[in-house]
Amino acid sequence: MINKRYAVEGKTSLSRGRGGGGSELAEGEDGAEEEGVIPSPYLDRPVLDKYMEEGCASWGLTYALASMQGWRAHMEDFHNCFPQLGGELSHWGFFAVYDGHAGSTVAQHCSRNLLDHILGTGKIRADEDVEQVNEGIKEGFFLMDKHLHAMACREGWERGGTTVVSTVITPHHIYFVNCGDSRAVLCRGGRVAFSTEDHKPFCPGEKERIENAGGSVTLQRVNGSLAVSRALGDFSYKAAEWRPATEQMVSPEPEICTVERSPADEFVVLACDGVWDTVSNEELCAFVRSRLRVCTDLRDVCSQVIDLCLYKGSLDNISIILVCFPGAPQLSPEALHQEAELEDFLECKVAEIFEELSGKGDEPDLLSVLTVLASTVIPGLPPGGGLQSKRNCIISAYYQQKEARKSRLSQELGSADST
Repeated sequence: MINKRYAVEGKTSLSRGRGGGGSELAEGEDGAEEEGVIPSPYLDRPVLDKYMEEGCASWGLTYALASMQGWRAHMEDFHNCFPQLGGELSHWGFFAVYDGHAGSTVAQHCSRNLLDHILGTGKIRADEDVEQVNEGIKEGFFLMDKHLHAMACREGWERGGTTVVSTVITPHHIYFVNCGDSRAVLCRGGRVAFSTEDHKPFCPGEKERIENAGGSVTLQRVNGSLAVSRALGDFSYKAAEWRPATEQMVSPEPEICTVERSPADEFVVLACDGVWDTVSNEELCAFVRSRLRVCTDLRDVCSQVIDLCLYKGSLDNISIILVCFPGAPQLSPEALHQEAELEDFLECKVAEIFEELSGKGDEPDLLSVLTVLASTVIPGLPPGGGLQSKRNCIISAYYQQKEARKSRLSQELGSADST
């Protein structure tokens, strides 16, 4: 997933996390299946292991990423984190999230080759001609898709594709590149300053192209099946021989937006739709800003975003890259104090609810405690995250009460036996 040729001072780790909307469900998933039985794209229990990485560039950028399989039967997300490109582009960075569907083949192949195709155009140069950079990125996507098509013909497959959201960061600009329904957001001066637009089949311009190419939009999907209207791969939707690549039902053409950098730039978030199906741009920006004031490790911020999305109901693979500029919020003693007070309050409240419910009979389950807590006014919850963002704290407090009750009952039973 990571081309170490471009990585600088990166660290990786695996961590255990804690609970969607998928983009491409109708065509099934790769994997073994019994004859006549369509396997579920979802698991009975989520896979909670997280892949995490962090790093920095010599010119002041820091980043972290986290990804988790979640409830999906297969992990189909891949990524690139190249904070510092080589040679004359040593002050340029490239980051991307690839959200695969109908298998991971295309997403994995793109994560290994897309940047090389872009750089191979010869239009990405240190003197940074903005028009040339845009052309080079777009040509790189088309070359990547042609390469994938040749591989598909050679190996005999036509299903499977990937969305791509990426950013090229230079000393003067941020290039936002989107093909599909993953999304990038720029937080500047405490608010959302820019976000990419999702490419969905029901968007007027996308729908017109699909229908002109002989397709239809049914159930908000291309031909009732594919939930994105732009992607690399997906060659069964690119079979209209009389139409160029950009006018097929599913287009490989990325939408590129160029934003001038500003000292007020705080961070960029790149994430798959497993994130954006559960939180808005504004909610995520607010939540990340609040976490940066209480976390020293960017990986922890990304991990908390994944947990938040899981608890808000994401059923998809979840991947996020957080790229921070020098203007990002910094650790705050006041915020740390407020966070500690909030967690103390939650622990006390859980203990109070546990005891109250225990007095009514059997030991309360976690859901009962959470239900009561959800109806309680709780000051100081993280903006954009709410109660769900503190669920790990609540779960920990619940099990502390559960163990304390178990120990207390055991002691009482021992005392009764001795008499």
